[in-house]
Amino acid sequence: MKRNIVRIDEEKCDGCGICVPACAEGALQIIDGKARLVKESYCDGLGACLGECPQGAITVEEREAEAFDEEEALLHLKKQKQETESLPCGCPSITAQSWEPRDEQTLAQAPSMLFHWPVKLRLVAPGAPYFERDELIMAADCVPFAYGNFHNDFLGDKALITGCPKFDEMEHYLEKLTEIFKSSKINKITVVRMEVPCCSGWLTLAQQAADASGKEIEVGEEVIGIQGEILK
Repeated sequence: MKRNIVRIDEEKCDGCGICVPACAEGALQIIDGKARLVKESYCDGLGACLGECPQGAITVEEREAEAFDEEEALLHLKKQKQETESLPCGCPSITAQSWEPRDEQTLAQAPSMLFHWPVKLRLVAPGAPYFERDELIMAADCVPFAYGNFHNDFLGDKALITGCPKFDEMEHYLEKLTEIFKSSKINKITVVRMEVPCCSGWLTLAQQAADASGKEIEVGEEVIGIQGEILK
């Protein structure tokens, strides 16, 4: 059938991911560094995402396409919501942001070396500009609390993702991390995890995703003790 449906200009799209949460049906995802329509039947063609794209890469066109299936779109959206942290306050925590690292000489206290947002693996967008760096730090959630000098010793100007190998869904993490590696310039990963046994899954995840990406990526590991010391 011929109907209105979203069109994405890949030359204009920079993969920022801002359009993804703007789509009420969850029809958009970042794939291979570009916003893409996951399935035609998920898109209602109303264009609620148009005004969110800072590059003007999204338009609505009339063409032959699958009919919009509201029931199927709702089931898809429900699955997405189960995989994404609930944000009842309306905080734009899944909007990709980046800034220049602060010069530690300009601050009296220990500075934050973080230069991008978000950092949670379940929230970051594959293809985000901060993954264009050579090195990535994969930190287990507890690490920055246990190791007081985390920013200076590990972070620096490296990109960062965090997560918990015990409580989070590792199968979904593997798919997303593999997509990040495929669409980025990352060639080295440093896994920083806690000494507890369940945290070793964080290293396994990094190794499996690096292998699945088909790229040569160096994977290293640092282990932090529960009293805050570096063990390995």
